[in-house]
This record gives sequence, C-alpha cells and structure tokens, in this order.
Amino acid sequence: MNTLEAIRIALQSLWANKLRSVLTLLGVMIAVATLIAVETFVNGINGYVAEKIFNLGADVFIVSKAPNVITNVDQYLDSEKRKDIHYDDFLAIQEACTACKNIGAAARQENVKVKYNEQNSNDSAARGWTPGMAPIYDLDMQSGRTLTDSDVNAGSNVAIIGSDIAENLMPGVDPMGKEIRVDGQVYSVIGVAKPKGKTLGQSQDNWVMIPLTSWFKQYGAQKSLHIWAKADGVGAPLEKAIDQVRVVMRSRRHDAPGKPDSFEAETNQSFLSIWASLSGSFFLVAVALASISLVVGGVVIMNIMLVSVTERTREIGIRKALGARSGDILMQFLIESSTLSLVGGAIGVVMGIIVAKTVTIMIGMPTEVKLWTVLVGVLMAGIVGVFFGVYPARQAAKLDPIQALRFEL
Repeated sequence: MNTLEAIRIALQSLWANKLRSVLTLLGVMIAVATLIAVETFVNGINGYVAEKIFNLGADVFIVSKAPNVITNVDQYLDSEKRKDIHYDDFLAIQEACTACKNIGAAARQENVKVKYNEQNSNDSAARGWTPGMAPIYDLDMQSGRTLTDSDVNAGSNVAIIGSDIAENLMPGVDPMGKEIRVDGQVYSVIGVAKPKGKTLGQSQDNWVMIPLTSWFKQYGAQKSLHIWAKADGVGAPLEKAIDQVRVVMRSRRHDAPGKPDSFEAETNQSFLSIWASLSGSFFLVAVALASISLVVGGVVIMNIMLVSVTERTREIGIRKALGARSGDILMQFLIESSTLSLVGGAIGVVMGIIVAKTVTIMIGMPTEVKLWTVLVGVLMAGIVGVFFGVYPARQAAKLDPIQALRFEL
C-alpha cells in the first residue's frame, strides 16, 4: 500500500462515519482553533498597540510620578509614597532641558459633562494641556487653532474639542466661537481637532482640551502631572534629553546619590516591552490550555484507531497473507491516524480564523493571521496524530495472520 492509498482509506473512513469522525476530531479542532484565535488576537493587538496606543514616537518620553503600566503590588505601593509632579517641575525642566525639542505638561480627568445648549455628553474626557503637548501628541487641527502660551499664562477659558463633541453636540453648527460648559464652567471653542477614530472600539475623539492653568482653577492643582518631552532625535539625543531631565528631577526631589529615581521616565520602547511580556504570558497560558485539548483529542484518536484495528482484523489478516509486512501495516495505520488529526487541525485553523474575524467585526478588536501560526497549528495536529497513532498501529502490525483470518466480530 502506498501513502496515497492509506490517505484515501482514512478519508473514506471519516466520510463513512461522520458523527464518529466529528467526535473523534473535536478535541484537536478545539485545541488548534484556540491556538489560532489567541495568536491571531495577540498578533493583531501587538501591531495595534505599537501603532495606535503607545505611538509616542521613538524620540518621545514621559516623566510621571508612577509607571504608566503597573505590573505588581509592590510597584504600586512604592509609587504611592512618591511626591507628586507639579507645574513648577515642568517649568524647571522646560528651562533646563536644552536637548528637548518640545516639552509639555498634561493633566486628565475622565467622565466630565460637556454641554452645548440642550445637548450634553456625560462620558467625555477633559484634558488640561500646555501648548507643547500638541506637536508631541501629533494633534492635527481640523479648524481653528491650538493652545498658545498666552492662553496658559492668562488661564483663559478657551477649549479645543474632539470631533465627536462637534458632531454630537453641535450638528450642522460651526463650533468656532461657540460657548460650551465643561462641568458647569463656560469655555469658548477655539479649535476642532481632526478625528483619530477608535482604539479597541473606544473613540479617541470624545474629549475637550483646556489650558492647564484653567484646569487648575476648575479642578485644583493637587493631582500629579505628566510631563512629556520630545528629543532632537533617537539614540544619543534621546538619552541626553532623558539624562538632563533626570538631573533636574532628582535635584528637585532630593533623591540621594546611589538611590533609584523617585519618578519614572518612560519611552515608547518601555511600554512596548511591558506589553510584549504581558501578551507573551497570555499566549503561554493559551498554549497550555490548547495542549490539554490536544492530549484529550489524541487519546480519543487512539481509542478510535484501536476500534478500527478491531473492526479490520480480518482485512489485516488478508493483507498479511498476501505478503504485506508488519512495517506496511504499521505505516498504514500511522498515516490514517495522522490524516485524521491533520483534518481536525485544518478545520481548527479555519474555525480559529472565523472566530477571530467575527470578534473583530463585532467589537473591533484587531486581528492578524500569520502564516507561521497556521503552520504551527497544523504541525501540532500532525504530531498528535503520529504520537497517539503509534500504539494502535503497533497492535495492528503484531497481529498473527492466521489468528486474524479466524477473527469474527
């Protein structure tokens, strides 16, 4: 028997016993589908995180009281003991950092109420910014202007709004010069930003931005600020800018020599490294769960192959009587078990991709199918088929042809 004939017999067996075949392949299908779906999500989110969420630019860094991504309790408790970063710290860095191309300070409060006439929004974000934030954050204006030093120095009640605010609260109206209320405080609209779209299904355009000093008047200056800085380039210029900022901050916060910084200076790469670690751990958990399903599927395949050996005992006896060697019988059943598993793996790949793309359509979670992921899923299915098919194949190969010919079900 050649390989193609063994594959044909395996496929015929699958088709002849459809329900049994589905139950046989279920474990392998679920395992491969899980692996493909999870890795597709991880690949998609990794690219999306790099492009959208942590897209600070390779020459940008953020100075903050605590890490922007806290990964353990000790880190959280340590950061809570630190001093807040204030506006004076920002002014000191702005004056001392000669290697910084742009410097800005930002405060942010979620879920403020924005109102225009009878229209209002209760889930908008309010941002308190200095003018230097706009070029760092790549803020593009659709109309009007951005903030100026005069706005900040005077604490002017002016605001820039996201496109969602303009479309939902002011449909068919030119927002320029119109007065809106942010938590009851009146601000005059001086600009509308270009839309940025959604990130993981969350709109990035439902916000209102006011001068940082105006923010202080309305919400107080007690909360710690984030200081954003853009260097003249990556590599050495970025390191020089970070060093200059660290010198200023350590001096102002009286950090003792040899002691760690009492603040964080994080770059785009810092965030991506943390995310890669988290997503890697998530993928390992998914692999562990898929492995359990593969083992269960492999055991089912082995049992079904043992049943197949019993059902085809006389056939095996006839083949051996006609000159088939034990190795031929062994290879035949190994090919059949591998074919069963590979079919389950192929179906699992399709299922995994369909599940991932369905979730993308429903909630906007990004996905990316990579060829190596598909190959790994199919390869794992093939290995399971060979591993768990060895025992039934050996049992078939060891059958005595005389006893096999006498066998009756």
